[in-house]
Amino acid sequence: MLSILKKEITSYLSSLVAYVTIGVFLLVLGLFLWVFPDSSILDYGYAGLDSLFSTAPYLFMFLIPAITMRSLAEERKEGTFELLFTRALKDWEIVLGKYLACLLIVLFALLPTLVYYFSVSTLGTPQGNIDSGAVIGSYIGLFLLGGAFVAIGMFASSITKNQIIAFTVAVFLCFFFYSGFDSLSQLLSLQDFNLQSLGITAHYQSVSRGVLDTRDLAYFLLVATFFIWLTLFILIKQRQKKLRGTPMLSLLSLFIFFGLLTQSVFTRFDFTTEKRFTISPISRHIMDSLQKPVKVTVYLQGSGLPSGLRHLQSATKDMLSDLKAYSHGNIQFEFVDLLSSIKNLPQDKQKQTYEDFEAKGVVGQNLSFKTDDGVSQKLIFPEAVVKAGDREIVVNLIQTRIGLSDDEQINNSIQNLEYAFSSAIKKVVKGGKPQIGFTEGHHELNDVQLNDAMKSLSDGFEVGRLNLSVIPFKALMNIKLLVIPKPDTKFTELEKFKLDQYIMRGGRVLWTIDQVSAELDSLRGHGGEQLAFPKQLNLDDQLFMYGVRINYDLIADLSAAQIPVSTGDVGGQAQIQMLPWLFYPVLMPLAKHPIVKNLDAINSQFISTIDLLETKNVKKTILLSSSPYNHKVTAPHLLSLQALEQEPNPKDFQGTPKTVAVLLEGRFVSNWRNRPLPDSLKEPVTIMPESVPTKMVVISDGDILKNQVGRDGSPYPLGYDHYTQQSYGNKNLLLNIADYMTDDSGLIALRTKEIKIRLLNRARIRNEKLYWQLVNTVGPLALVLICAIFQHYFRRRKYAH
Repeated sequence: MLSILKKEITSYLSSLVAYVTIGVFLLVLGLFLWVFPDSSILDYGYAGLDSLFSTAPYLFMFLIPAITMRSLAEERKEGTFELLFTRALKDWEIVLGKYLACLLIVLFALLPTLVYYFSVSTLGTPQGNIDSGAVIGSYIGLFLLGGAFVAIGMFASSITKNQIIAFTVAVFLCFFFYSGFDSLSQLLSLQDFNLQSLGITAHYQSVSRGVLDTRDLAYFLLVATFFIWLTLFILIKQRQKKLRGTPMLSLLSLFIFFGLLTQSVFTRFDFTTEKRFTISPISRHIMDSLQKPVKVTVYLQGSGLPSGLRHLQSATKDMLSDLKAYSHGNIQFEFVDLLSSIKNLPQDKQKQTYEDFEAKGVVGQNLSFKTDDGVSQKLIFPEAVVKAGDREIVVNLIQTRIGLSDDEQINNSIQNLEYAFSSAIKKVVKGGKPQIGFTEGHHELNDVQLNDAMKSLSDGFEVGRLNLSVIPFKALMNIKLLVIPKPDTKFTELEKFKLDQYIMRGGRVLWTIDQVSAELDSLRGHGGEQLAFPKQLNLDDQLFMYGVRINYDLIADLSAAQIPVSTGDVGGQAQIQMLPWLFYPVLMPLAKHPIVKNLDAINSQFISTIDLLETKNVKKTILLSSSPYNHKVTAPHLLSLQALEQEPNPKDFQGTPKTVAVLLEGRFVSNWRNRPLPDSLKEPVTIMPESVPTKMVVISDGDILKNQVGRDGSPYPLGYDHYTQQSYGNKNLLLNIADYMTDDSGLIALRTKEIKIRLLNRARIRNEKLYWQLVNTVGPLALVLICAIFQHYFRRRKYAH
């Protein structure tokens, strides 16, 4: 076999056709990757070789048949098979020798593409910012694909004496096995049988990212073994020999058994540096335990997407593929271009379709992005719909955050994908929903002010209102999360007792408390002035026992939201100007905790400071703080809108960030320890002096869950300021708190996932674009030419004497 291998390689590399074929392959590949804008690495902007591994398979369909077409067809045409068979070689040694020789030629053709790796690494920001592990894994995938195509080409070469026919048949078979099964699956709309899994595309796309799944490895080995076995079978039949006794039958049977085994028992090797394609055990358990099919439809699709959205689109496809790998076939997904699907509908039908999608949460966004020709706009739908049976949940793919660049926002969105999809899939398939109760009876926020908060939670929870004074304690224990949304009157001892013993038995509470009475509407209605005074909620002693104290003060912050203010009257028309109101701090989430990680800024109103107290067995995590440029005023304090006319003195706003939201986790001491039961308690409740492990969130702003309400009484989305048309992260904060407090699986911890941003140096590319295009199109060709000259010189010297 080694002699055949050596003979084939020497013969092929001695031919001018070999170098021309490889040269054409490298030239076309270089043009696609470095010159043509639609697939250019330079225009894509990310430091990776994704374009190489997505483009190379289509060029392999022509390169590899050109390499293999002469391997057996020429032997038959020239009548040299008889000479081969007169040697002490077995049939399978001849076939494998030729197969390995062709595979080494393919490897030789790929070696010059390492120039691309050097270029991308050099252009990275910072230099060398490329995931080498992912590149190595992707090259392994490309090599496996080459092995399968070589086996197909060998088979095509064995059935004919004509090299052109062998080339044509090999091109057709390579294309069919790569893309044909996908087309057939869509054409036949097969639901029960996944025809796509028989094709190469699904397996190659997984491996080409840098993830080697043993099922994909088994598939490529099976395809190569099957076509090598077919080649051997053809040769034996052509020589009218019996197939019995050949070791290839046993080898084929062994590989088939191995392929079937890997479908149920498999493992995956993630070569990427951050292991970004490694699914967490939590997500794997959710996927593994799916009992019914889940369909995911992604609407981030269409032509002309900017590079960042194409990167997010690719990452979304990768994430869904990884989740599908553990779902036993229960997850299916598709990408739909919503604009293209409805553009041929009548105008009224298009409008109705848009409204239907908007009603369920798929909302189009007009995106502006820079191009070489200026600024372009495109309507996109950055959402996915997860559906199981009659239930569906919308997943927003883009995580926005004030102050971050577009690239950082895309990276944050990619980091959030596993949590977003795993959480949505878990919610859409499970039977019962956890119950969340919003208290009432103390002049809390009303249903209209809480409209979007309750509506947003209703996708994954049963949400309602409850009155602590009348609800039986046994019924209260059915509530998974209790939300106290801005109470305004005093809590009775009975209500406090129920709250306390609810917590002692593992209940979770979200406290959103205003300690100071201050309202902007009251300011406007009382001549622009109001006395902000302490509220009497009768909760201080209880919160003190749990480890926090909400102070009777207000934070004025230079980082503040704007409010509309009338600045005069011209021609009977009020002149409205937007001015920053210092008592509406904008809170930037800087903590790494999954509740607030990568959240957009939070809008707050008349917020107070929180002190953390020394308590045993309670872990305290600060979630939100003011900016360092703040000033604290103690209640009672006279608030006046006239302060808007004065420029704040920066010297008065220098201090440390003030804590305004905290997470408490652990075992809490009861406020009713060594105390008698309330006289008004009419049901038997045993006092627990210390809680089981539980958690609560305390926020010193009752308006943080309040949505604005229009003049017609219709609510705006939570976190949306209709005056400034600015969206804040209040809704996502609430959803994250609800998930963290109600889900004991630790799923929300996936939000701490970190993926490094790998970008190209755009400034350097603008200045040196032509240079790098020449390096990567001419450089590989020059390497092949040097090899050809060296081979020619070596042969002349060897055979000169």
